[in-house]
Amino acid sequence: MIQQIHIADVASYSPVRERLSDLAKINFVYGSNATGKTTISRIIANVEAYPKCELTWQGGTALETMVYNRDFVEKNFNQTDELRGIFTLGKKDKSTLDKIKGAKSDLDSITSSITTLKVTLEGEDGNGGKIADLSNLETEFEQTCWELKKKHDEKLQDAFTGVRDKKINFKTKILEESIQNTAASVSLEDLEKKAETVFGKTPQKEDPLTVPNHEAILAHETNSILKKKVIGKSDVDIAAMIQKLGNSDWVKQGRGFYNPQERVCPFCQQETPASLEESLNEYFDEAFETDSAAIEKLHTDYKFDSERLKHSLQQLIDSPSKRLNAEKLQAEINLLDSKIRINIQRIEEKRRESSKSVELDSLKNIMESIETIIDAANTEIQKHNTMVANLGAEQTELKAQVWRYLLDHEIRSDLATYKRKKSGLEKAKANLEQQIKDKTEEERKKKQEISALEKDTTSIQPTIDDINALLKSFGFRGFALAKSDRERFYKIQRPDGSDAKETLSEGERGFITFLYFYHLLKGSNSESGMTSDRVVVFDDPVSSLDSDILFIVCSLIKGLFDDVRNQSGTIKQVFVLTHNVYFHKEVSFNPKRSADRKLRDETFWTVRKANQESKLQSHETNPIKTSYELLWSEVKQTERDNLAIQNTLRRILESYFKILGNIDPDQICEYFDGKEKLICNSLFSWVNDGSHSSYDSLYVSIDYSMIDNYLSVFKQIFEKTNHIEHYNMMMGDSSRDENQGGTS
Repeated sequence: MIQQIHIADVASYSPVRERLSDLAKINFVYGSNATGKTTISRIIANVEAYPKCELTWQGGTALETMVYNRDFVEKNFNQTDELRGIFTLGKKDKSTLDKIKGAKSDLDSITSSITTLKVTLEGEDGNGGKIADLSNLETEFEQTCWELKKKHDEKLQDAFTGVRDKKINFKTKILEESIQNTAASVSLEDLEKKAETVFGKTPQKEDPLTVPNHEAILAHETNSILKKKVIGKSDVDIAAMIQKLGNSDWVKQGRGFYNPQERVCPFCQQETPASLEESLNEYFDEAFETDSAAIEKLHTDYKFDSERLKHSLQQLIDSPSKRLNAEKLQAEINLLDSKIRINIQRIEEKRRESSKSVELDSLKNIMESIETIIDAANTEIQKHNTMVANLGAEQTELKAQVWRYLLDHEIRSDLATYKRKKSGLEKAKANLEQQIKDKTEEERKKKQEISALEKDTTSIQPTIDDINALLKSFGFRGFALAKSDRERFYKIQRPDGSDAKETLSEGERGFITFLYFYHLLKGSNSESGMTSDRVVVFDDPVSSLDSDILFIVCSLIKGLFDDVRNQSGTIKQVFVLTHNVYFHKEVSFNPKRSADRKLRDETFWTVRKANQESKLQSHETNPIKTSYELLWSEVKQTERDNLAIQNTLRRILESYFKILGNIDPDQICEYFDGKEKLICNSLFSWVNDGSHSSYDSLYVSIDYSMIDNYLSVFKQIFEKTNHIEHYNMMMGDSSRDENQGGTS
């Protein structure tokens, strides 16, 4: 059974899809001529000819489609002089008929099983079942993987090169890596840090850092002069006094202020003996001067070496390598600087008091710490330079480590769940597909069995007898169906045996065409196939038939409805498309339909043109009441055919005022002035002319503002003649909405 019909970009249908959905066993479609009904029947007959249209079959199982429309008439009645015979099952061999009935029951069971299996596999509309579950699983996992990509894309995007454009590509890469990746597990922090270099701007080699030479400054710490007490000779006459005072440094300083010519003591200002200068010179002899010079040299060298060391270290700070821990190095430099200042102070104390023994703070530990910091930076520089030399290998390794991290720390649980569910769904899908394959083979063999049985008991004669009986019962005695001289063909002949096909009236041709199709539904043009399940379409089957024949056509079609509802035949679904109001009301009449609500096994549709484009509309009730109500429904539509609306308004006015009310149109037009009077005259002009045209569009140049004017005058006609209540009743909700918004 057909569940949905999608129609687009064919005939008067626009590229935007129109849809007949939630179709039932029995489906009624009403529409005026040239609105798009026959297009629907043609799509059902051969959807492959319309690539932008689509039929959705229940359970994905397509049935045979049999369509009665103008194409069927053209193919069967206008091409050749003879009709192909319709084979039906004979009635003589009961045992063969029983076998066919049993085989058909088996076939129905097999077909039902296939449908059930396909629904489980594909869903009711072909978009569900295990296949959809598998597709949804893939989509959900794709999204999970993609969220992972977005999370790390900013810092690790180069590891995703080649799979960053599509979700499916990224998911496929995850699955590939889960099988083949053997990289070591590395922390995210290390991966991001390494990516800055490996995936950043093409890196360059870096020069190693030089540890400043500090041997010289450390050597000063062991200089013997620091602990040596530098004093004068002990056997000089003033030595005893100086040693008693214990202040040879004081005497040494005062010596610089002593003038031998004046011979005045710089300390007490008393006259000194002439031998004092000689005694002082003798006390501070050459050895003393040498040691003093050594102290001065130590002072000078220490300051020079310390400044050079600090300058070298400051250069490391001023232009730091990104591998160097500059903050830690600066702390050590600050400590070094403070110790150097202390040591210089102690050397200066030694200069002032050469007899004093001093000891310098050792810089060795600080320099070792500084050297450790620089060595650590050089180790990183060496790693970097090795990486630069092997950049391609480093990038490959880093990419593998990134994917390893994602697998181990980000998606492990989701990946395991995905693989487990996918395995289960794929097994279920494969099992269902195999069962469908097996059942399909059973179906093929069963059809072959039925075909063989049918050939043993088929004939075209029963169809001749049935059609001729119907023709006679309805007064068609001037022609009948007979076997042709060609085997398996019919001919239409007069009572005298002459050919009647070319001389049939339009009504006769229409009736026998319908009867031929009706009997074809119960048979086949070949000796087999008359028991296959079918979808049947009747597209305007009562054109050119009088009311008596229309009634029998309705009865025959409604009999098929009963077969469909009772599941007593091969017809599983029926579509009736028509523009004839009486036929539609007659064929769709069902006393079981309460309050005119549609039954569960039927649907109602209308097809109409709005601005030359066909539009489909579903209805919860039978939309066709009377032809007069249909005219009003056209007025109420917001998407109306502007080319036909004038004709529709004229027909309403004719029906209500002239035919029903016998009101003179000229009197009505006197209520209006100016442009509105011209419009009123235009609306009544065809009424006076006696036109009874259909609602087909006329070629008239008309715009939307003119239509609004026509609708406004149309409403005022009812207002000015005191018939506004009738207008409101027929317009229903549309009238109430209009009144709330003000009078036009």
